[in-house]
Amino acid sequence: MTENEGAKKHQEKKDEARSEKIEAGNLVLVEFSGWIEDSDELFDTTDESLAKEKEIFDEKAVYGPQPLIVGKERLFPGLDEHMLKAEAGKEYDLVIPPDKGAGPRDPKLVELHPMREFLRQDIEPQVGMEVTIRNRRATIIAMTAGRVRIDFNNRLAGRTLRYKYKIVKKPTKPKEIAELLLRMSYGTEEGFEVEHHGHDYKVKLPDACKYDQKWLLTKYRVVTDLREVLDAETVSFVEEYAKPKPKEEEPAPAEAKPAEELTEKPEAEPKTEAKPVEKAPEELSDDGRDA
Repeated sequence: MTENEGAKKHQEKKDEARSEKIEAGNLVLVEFSGWIEDSDELFDTTDESLAKEKEIFDEKAVYGPQPLIVGKERLFPGLDEHMLKAEAGKEYDLVIPPDKGAGPRDPKLVELHPMREFLRQDIEPQVGMEVTIRNRRATIIAMTAGRVRIDFNNRLAGRTLRYKYKIVKKPTKPKEIAELLLRMSYGTEEGFEVEHHGHDYKVKLPDACKYDQKWLLTKYRVVTDLREVLDAETVSFVEEYAKPKPKEEEPAPAEAKPAEELTEKPEAEPKTEAKPVEKAPEELSDDGRDA
């Protein structure tokens, strides 16, 4: 290997290491599982088989490495800080205290509600059930005669958490990052077509988005993420409505013939020409005899 080739290879390794370094604002693909430390209860995972084993499998969830934005307060503080020091491809196991996790529990967020409030909504309350009361998520923690005690705290508040995670990949191509941001915010990137020229991004929408109320709220988050992660200056969403093609006229079905026409008619007997009948001599008139 020549000196120039060695220097080039060394520079390539430095560039590769720099691209793998995790920095605030980076989007990364992560495999992770999270437990409540004292009860060893699994509360979240990207591992489908583990979710089934621990009976927290969700048919609507997408399993496998998930896109996350690091260093922008999108994650629990303890996890966010740790990922900024992590290396891609390396597995980590860490314990997160409550103040670096979901925070302390607030006793003021525990309330008593009458049972009839649930019955009016056709809800049969049970301990551990998650409910929505006045547009706020809560968990039922106890039931007494005619009353239900519900907790509006995050169910992980005040708990020590344990995470096992691995950063699988740090994408670097803008198009791939944009598609992952769509998946992170909207749940899928299928059907979207992303183009970019410098810091200008154009996203062609699939038909499903045109009438989806969820997309109307999601698109603003996508714009924010594109600006934060990819430093996008202009973001355009394109909706296309193609004129439907005229339907080709189908040939009219042949009219059904009456049943009597479908039955075979007996062949007509061949017609024969009538021959003149020769008369006997005695039948001839006088004129005939003279002829």
